[in-house]
Amino acid sequence: MGIAIDANRASIDDWLRLPGLSIRQATLLTQLSASGVVFYGLEDLAAALGVTVAQLEPWTPVLRFYFYDPEAASFQRTLDANHATVDELERLPGVDRALAERMIRDRQERGAFRSLIDLKRRLNLSGELLGELMHYLRFPTS
Repeated sequence: MGIAIDANRASIDDWLRLPGLSIRQATLLTQLSASGVVFYGLEDLAAALGVTVAQLEPWTPVLRFYFYDPEAASFQRTLDANHATVDELERLPGVDRALAERMIRDRQERGAFRSLIDLKRRLNLSGELLGELMHYLRFPTS
C-alpha cells in the first residue's frame, strides 16, 4: 500500500485508506481516539469495531501503534476547531492569543469551520501555518 497509519492519531481520512472500512467505522475509531482511548494492537481495533482480529490482519503492514504520554510536555491531543477555547488554541504551534481570539470570533459570527481549507480561507492563514495546524485540529461533522 505504501502508507503507514498511526492508529492512535489517525484521522477519518487516514482510516478510510484501509480497504473495507466504512465511514461509520472510521468515524467511530477517530472519536474513540479523541476521547482518550488508546489502541495497543489489532485486538483493540477489532473490539472497537466488533469484528474478529482475523478480519483486520490485512491491515497489519500499514498500521502502527505508537503511544503518547499525556503527561509529557510535548503531548498535544487534537482539538475540535469548533469547540476549542482561546487558551487551548493558544497552545498550538504558530497560534498567538490574537489569532486564537480571531478564530473564536469568526466561529461565533460565521458558524463552524467545515475543514482546514475553510479555516485557511476565512482567516487568511499562510500555507506554512496551515501545515502545522493540520496535525492539531480536527473538524467533526456532527
